[in-house]
Amino acid sequence: MFYAFKHHALNSVAAAAFLCASAISASAQSQNNNLDKLGNFQKTGVTEIPTVPQTGRKVDAIKANLAKIKLPPGFKISLYALVPDARHIAVGPQGVVTFVGTRKSKVYAVTDRGKAGFAEEVKEFAPSVNFTIPNGVCFSKDGFLFVVEQNRVLNFPAAEFFYESPDIAVAVVVPQGELIPKEDESFNHTARVCRIGPDNKIYISLGQPFNVPAKNKLDGFAKNGIGGIIRMDQDGKNREVYAGGIRNSVGMDFNPKNNQLWFTDNQVDGMGDNIPPGELNRITQPGQNFGFPYFGGGKVRTVEYKADTPPANVVYPEVEMDAHAADLGMVFYNGKSFPAKYRGGIFSAQHGSWNRTDPIGARVMFTSLKPDGSADKTEVFASGWLTPDGEYTGRPVDVATLRDGSLLVSDDLAGALYRITYEEK
Repeated sequence: MFYAFKHHALNSVAAAAFLCASAISASAQSQNNNLDKLGNFQKTGVTEIPTVPQTGRKVDAIKANLAKIKLPPGFKISLYALVPDARHIAVGPQGVVTFVGTRKSKVYAVTDRGKAGFAEEVKEFAPSVNFTIPNGVCFSKDGFLFVVEQNRVLNFPAAEFFYESPDIAVAVVVPQGELIPKEDESFNHTARVCRIGPDNKIYISLGQPFNVPAKNKLDGFAKNGIGGIIRMDQDGKNREVYAGGIRNSVGMDFNPKNNQLWFTDNQVDGMGDNIPPGELNRITQPGQNFGFPYFGGGKVRTVEYKADTPPANVVYPEVEMDAHAADLGMVFYNGKSFPAKYRGGIFSAQHGSWNRTDPIGARVMFTSLKPDGSADKTEVFASGWLTPDGEYTGRPVDVATLRDGSLLVSDDLAGALYRITYEEK
């Protein structure tokens, strides 16, 4: 009796596994078919575009929280849009629409048609495409939208003007499973970011998956640019590792004055509340190494690599941020509506700590630059999403400049975009 039951149960499990595998295979095939159809300007059969309501009790709650945000005199913050799981931001070069990535499976298109200072419409972008952690979104100057997922890169050449259709032209820049080796895929540090450089190449950060990796992982990671920043042509050719020794960068931008790439980096956990520092870094030439995993952040050595000799000419951070504040998105402010003090400087978002005795972060920072292009002073610009008793009412992720010079801030906890404006008194 027991044998018969066990045999039947095993057969049932096997059958279920087969059906599940078949369903996954069919789903993957359907997605490949959709990408092929979209690449050939053919319809996929998807007809609906889900939208996000912009009214209700959540709006009232967020506005009440924003009333508690502290800003320098003359600045105001308001709700720009409800965007579920809002992460990195790409403002369309024509000013028509803003795209927002997530760490889940959606990309959103946000439109302020009347230029009223808030979004009238938020809808899913390219609903016929199944995205996997499409955190990284960035535009080329000629209007090509790149979406960098966990392990794929797509290019939507006319996203800003055809986003209102469920089907939109797409090109595969890096096929699924080829951005990093499949065996290195992880659930940790998978949020990519991207920028199009002054050389018209696409730059992509590839966070390594560990707190501190084992030594037998280093050569493979270095070869593929994991724990670094890579660059390639916009069609995916001529890929190379641009910088290494980076733990997990989730924010970068080019200084328009000298074309140097700056990036934030999240540093090693478990070393204490106040070490190691978070980082804001500057790349002055290709091939530089920023010290990880020999350094956990700043000049603090990791326990695991303390006895090992670091690479020669390690580049230390331009700014050491508070430990565990989780520095993420950053942008050089190129607008004109803020006071002169802020023009040409860096706004950066701190997501907030998760493993610190006294939480810290959940704010927007500002770093000014010296005439030689190095960092000058760093100060808190916007704060208040972390209450005195340690509760998060919001967690800033990214910052971006709108064409009118106002600053957008994304928040993946509240699921929102905020807009910061300045009015001289």
